[in-house]
Amino acid sequence: MDYIAHIREHDGKIQTVHEHLKEVKEACEQLGGKIGAGHLAGLAGWLHDLGKNTTAFKNYIQLAVAAAQHEDAKAPKRGSVDHSTAGGRLVYRKYHQKSTKNTEKMAAEWIANCIISHHQGLRDFIDPGKTSPFLKRVDDEKEADIEQGYEQANAVFFEQNSEAELDAYFAKAAAELEQLIAVMQKYKLPRITCSLLIKYIFSCLIDADRTNSRQFEEEEAAEPAADYGPFFKRSYEALMRKLDEMDEAEDADHKINRLRRDMSLQCDAFALRPSGIYTLSIPTGGGKTLSSLRYALKHALETGKQRIIYIVPYTTILEQNAQEVRDILQEHDMILEHHSNVIEEHDPPEDPAEAEAYDVRRKQIKLARDTWDRPIIFTTMVQFLNTFYAKGTRNVRRLHQLSNAVIIFDEVQSVPIKCISLFNAALNFLHAFGRSSLLLCTATQPALDGVKHRLQLKEDAEMIKNLDEVGLSFKRVEVVDRTTPSGWKAEELADFVLDRLDEIDSALIILNTKTAVRKLFAELEERQRSGDCDARLFHLSTNMCAAHRKDVLEKLKNALASEEKERVICVSTQLIEAGVNISFGCVVRSLAGLDSIAQAAGRCNRHGKDAIRHVYVMKSADEVLTHLKEISIGADQTQRILDDMKEDPKLYGGELLSKAAMQAYFSYYYALIKDKMQYHVEKLDDNIFELLEINKNFAAGYKGRHGQLPDLVSFSALATAEQHFEVISNSSRTVLAPYGEEGERLILDLNGELKAGELSKLLRQLQPYVVNIYEHEFRKLEKNGDIQYLLHGEVLALRENAYSKQFGVETDGEGEMAPAIFG
Repeated sequence: MDYIAHIREHDGKIQTVHEHLKEVKEACEQLGGKIGAGHLAGLAGWLHDLGKNTTAFKNYIQLAVAAAQHEDAKAPKRGSVDHSTAGGRLVYRKYHQKSTKNTEKMAAEWIANCIISHHQGLRDFIDPGKTSPFLKRVDDEKEADIEQGYEQANAVFFEQNSEAELDAYFAKAAAELEQLIAVMQKYKLPRITCSLLIKYIFSCLIDADRTNSRQFEEEEAAEPAADYGPFFKRSYEALMRKLDEMDEAEDADHKINRLRRDMSLQCDAFALRPSGIYTLSIPTGGGKTLSSLRYALKHALETGKQRIIYIVPYTTILEQNAQEVRDILQEHDMILEHHSNVIEEHDPPEDPAEAEAYDVRRKQIKLARDTWDRPIIFTTMVQFLNTFYAKGTRNVRRLHQLSNAVIIFDEVQSVPIKCISLFNAALNFLHAFGRSSLLLCTATQPALDGVKHRLQLKEDAEMIKNLDEVGLSFKRVEVVDRTTPSGWKAEELADFVLDRLDEIDSALIILNTKTAVRKLFAELEERQRSGDCDARLFHLSTNMCAAHRKDVLEKLKNALASEEKERVICVSTQLIEAGVNISFGCVVRSLAGLDSIAQAAGRCNRHGKDAIRHVYVMKSADEVLTHLKEISIGADQTQRILDDMKEDPKLYGGELLSKAAMQAYFSYYYALIKDKMQYHVEKLDDNIFELLEINKNFAAGYKGRHGQLPDLVSFSALATAEQHFEVISNSSRTVLAPYGEEGERLILDLNGELKAGELSKLLRQLQPYVVNIYEHEFRKLEKNGDIQYLLHGEVLALRENAYSKQFGVETDGEGEMAPAIFG
């Protein structure tokens, strides 16, 4: 008898379980083979749907298809017949219970967990409740239906395959695991790496299973892995043509452009180095986007890498960089953007043939976002970290695509503090096992190789030689310490800024809180009304939605570029520090982390067209940093560096923004927050790194309850860690802003009658109109009746009177959201 894996919807054709398992096994072997885990992944693929080899499942799927075709037919309850347990039980009972070797037990545990979890997400080996969800699934005989199904599925499998064949295959998988452990030992990697290896095998299974099912349904043949070598060659040639054009421009001999050219050449030469974890510390405005692309394309060609992935913290930078690369390479379908703001804006063509092609392309793009199956990908830090650590199956499906890749992390200092150890573990894994090259790009390199769970940088990891000399050659600003113990009130700060406008035409003031920004802006408006200020004023903060900020920035850039040379003052929170290509005559920065001050300095005299300009560091008396601990700690450590330099002006080469000063700052800073880097979960009084590492607290709880530890080698709480992981803390409320005619129209559409399929598109179009507010701000707005509840309370929107064209959300706040690391 043939048992059924799938029934094709349009013609009723059957894919047998035997066919599906064989094809998924082969796909898993290919994906797992990239890290030396072909048989570990292959065995997961071979046995994942073993439970479909039963009469119960055959009846279930036939009834489900009949119900879909006939309205009067009763559909079985979805998932009512378990089919994912049998394969896990077979592996566990045959190769774990009967083995005395730890590597064989581990191999059985890893494979079995992937199999039983392939529809929901990986299971805990030991959970907070002092039980083992994994063992309950693979070894609990109390559920008669599951045990009966297992016996039948097992018998059917061995009618089609010999036990000797399976034994030999498992032996190869166990041998692979021994080699993987040897690699761990060679690189001295922590036990969390075992959890990441399980996730990688799981990724192979999820992608192979989903892809094979889709290919059967859509009558597509399995395709070999794409060879993107020819594309990388064309792209490198296109980039070189662009760089040649820049070398022939009128300002090509400007000092800054000569430096950019030299650093680009160094990146080209560095591409011949072997795979590793490297740093690219090009100063702000030094052309790191094109230099890193030059390295990545050449390195991919030299080493046979399959893709180039840009990981960027902010969508503003991502969209800007992706467009720049598209404009140069001119092969748009080869470049994929994946983040929360991606919107498919175009309506389908009216011509049926064109509409069909449009639908096919949209489907391909959606699939590419799920699988990252493109040669160049731009995505966010949120998506990257979610691929390793978020719950479910959709994110982890992409994980295997991170192997054999060139991965470029832009503004890497923006990794959330709580995620640093998890970030380092992921990068070490990708280097040691994934054979990927990882490039950390920023002008302010954090000391990630100096923390407890350190990043394993290569020796001589920096691409640019003589960084301090480059920094001095690139010097466009002088940082001036104006800090005082008590700080400046808005009135004193306004006086200082207006005095500076006697010397320059534009000034940027960056403060740490929205309240301080608004106080200074109000003070400057008062000076305008009294005739003491003739400058044009601009305000920016995260109280404004992205569409609002974009419009203000466009007006600001136009004002700065105006031939009329109008005087301009911009007062902003830290959101302007990264991803905004803009230049002012001077910058005033409220005391913060030294990396933030360096980023702020990058907005002053950005292109070196003027003589040395000034960046002033001061303390704001209007800021309350009680709830902004990381900013407060960073400010204190910067003050420590400033005080050291007052005592010894030659310290750190006499330059506050030198490499030595930055290393000292991060050393001080990380020493004070070292306990926060492992992602502490208050509810569990534990951290995610430990849950994925040894999980000693849950293991001790299990032993206390049962009198002994479980007969397992793996203890990690995979599901619990995933359940509590989120890159951006969800302690704020998300509301829609009625900004402009478009924002108002979209909110009205959301409140109207929606046709099937319209909601998803509408919510994506509303992404630029989202604002995150603190809970206390939300309660105040709600009390005032300024919150609208849409879609049965699932979506919240502000009323028009609660959102101003100047300040955005109209409520008092005492904190500034982190500068929106969007997903």
